Formats: sequence, C-alpha cells, structure tokens
Amino acid sequence: MPPLPPRDVPALQFHIRPATPGDIESILRLIKDLAEYEKEPESAQATPELLQANLFDTPYAHTLLAFRGQPPDTYADTTSSTEPDAPSSPEEADAQGPLGMALYFYNFSTWTGKPGIYLEDLYVKPEARNMGIGKALFAELGAIAQEKGCARLDWSVLKWNTPSIAFYEEVLGAKGMDEWRGMRLEEEGIKALAKWSNRSPVD
Repeated sequence: MPPLPPRDVPALQFHIRPATPGDIESILRLIKDLAEYEKEPESAQATPELLQANLFDTPYAHTLLAFRGQPPDTYADTTSSTEPDAPSSPEEADAQGPLGMALYFYNFSTWTGKPGIYLEDLYVKPEARNMGIGKALFAELGAIAQEKGCARLDWSVLKWNTPSIAFYEEVLGAKGMDEWRGMRLEEEGIKALAKWSNRSPVD
C-alpha cells in the first residue's frame, strides 16, 4: 500500500461507490499500478475474465472505488461543486476513471465467533494522495464492518513502507501483529496437499 505524500495538497471533492462489472478495466489498471509501486509488476496476473468471474459472477471479494466529483445523486444541484474541472455528471466522473480503490473480502475469527474484513489492497493514485481518499475508503470499510457485525478489520503492509505504517498506527490507531508470521501456499503447493488426502478417489 502506498505512502502518503507531504500534507500540502489542496482538498479534492470525491465520492465512493461499490464497483460494477463496467469498472473491471479500471480495477485492473489500479491493480497493475499497485504492483508497479510494490516493485512486483510481474506478480499482477489478474485478467478481465478472472475479475468478472471472482468479483461479480461469484463475488469472493468486493471493491470500493473513489471517483472525482460529487455523489451521483447530487448532480442536480449544480452549485454543489466549486472545482473548475469537476465532472458535470456521474457518467463524466466514471469516464475520468477512479482515483483509488479498496478491495476486500470477509474472513472469520474462531476467537470472536464473528466475521471480519480483510483488506487485500488499498491504492490511491499518486496525484490524488493526501486529499482524504485513503481515510474515506477506510471509513467506508468501517461502516461496512459495523453493518455486517465484523469484529476485526485486518490488512498487511510491506515492512519497508514506513510512511504507511506510521499512518496506520498514528492516525488510524491500528496495531501491528508482530507476533504473527504470514504463511502461504501457491498453486503448486496447494496441489501437493493432495498426497495427504483421505478422500475417496474420483473416477
């Protein structure tokens, strides 16, 4: 997740909404931008087909997108925006593309007996950072967590990303889970688990 720039950038009017299938190409661009930032561009293997299947056809995860301009239901009030280049309609805001995203899914804690939210990725474009978008995305996640009765909101951050770590701890009040170490099996490792299976062979 990217760090915040110096705090001298003017405010920007924006709104947040859930992603739709029409946003797939925009989501993919943000994923690739994040992979570039995290110095792993080759790791971004998502495709439009995979996002359609796994975010919308069978929604294993969900995405919030931040767009420039006022909320869609307020465009009838033409005086509500004072930005000279602000979009004049929801369609124009969509055409300009999202400024940031939060991609998340639900998990479960046996200790609390409640669901939780895992924030897989939060990304804000460099030109839109330090304008409150990251905080607003977290606020929306917090509202969703409360609506769903979630006990926790978890995410990971690269160890070298010290500006983000400072923001999470000092501004959001998050605590580092230093006593835990993340573990992972990728596709080949997952397949290899079959050698211990006690399932009946499938014809």
